[in-house]
Amino acid sequence: MLAASVSAWGEVTDSSRTEIIRPVMSAYTFEAGGSHLADTYLTPLIYGGYSLALQYERWQAMKFSPDRWVMSLTVRGTWNDADSPARNNSMWYAGLDARWAMLHRWRLPWGITAGAGGSTGIMAGCMYNGRNSNNPASAKVSWTVDAAAYASWKTRLGRLPVTLTYRATLPLTGVFYGVEYGQLYYEYWLGNRENTIHWGHWGNYFAMDNQLTADLHFGATSLRLGYRGFVYSTKVNGITSRMTSNTFIIGISGEWMSLNPRKKLSVDNARIINAL
Repeated sequence: MLAASVSAWGEVTDSSRTEIIRPVMSAYTFEAGGSHLADTYLTPLIYGGYSLALQYERWQAMKFSPDRWVMSLTVRGTWNDADSPARNNSMWYAGLDARWAMLHRWRLPWGITAGAGGSTGIMAGCMYNGRNSNNPASAKVSWTVDAAAYASWKTRLGRLPVTLTYRATLPLTGVFYGVEYGQLYYEYWLGNRENTIHWGHWGNYFAMDNQLTADLHFGATSLRLGYRGFVYSTKVNGITSRMTSNTFIIGISGEWMSLNPRKKLSVDNARIINAL
């Protein structure tokens, strides 16, 4: 389904003079659920509470080979607030994650599309525990190269068109920031910066993001419902840090068709290639 938003480009293939239109699939979602936080730089205890997030997601077929390759961009802001087991102290996390992926896709029978490829992204955030007066904050910064995959199924719920999509991202390698155990952050700013940038691998850096969504196509704009499970764990310089969350997703999604106003569009020669 295509919304009526029109922007400024399209392509024409030289061989068949067919107008290739690549709609942009965008989604704006809100997430809420439970989370657990742990960071031995701040406290040996595991804190439990809630997680909130806002995410923007964008999909589009690639220009150079739209039938076989697609790209996606996600930008996500997260807020976690957790309490100690005795409920007498709180710890929170605030972070921003931006990730771009390019995936090769295959069209399978029964309306199923699957894709696999790579992605890269930056994660930046901070845990804060006010009870730890000497070291109240623990910074989380990383750049990773990931394996990424998705599967999408177009079906119907009665007469209602529905698109089910599962997406997974798993970092393979990268670099991340981590201070020494007991090192104060003002020491870092004074110049004590040795052994704070680390090569990331599954032995010291693990993260897994799973997302399952259903787009209910009531019209040009769709209702998105879903679930996300997220696990993040690092272990370096004697410090272990973990974040886990299970959240429910609600939002809106839709496709916007891009046309070139300088060229006439022939309905007979136009071909639309959707991202999912």
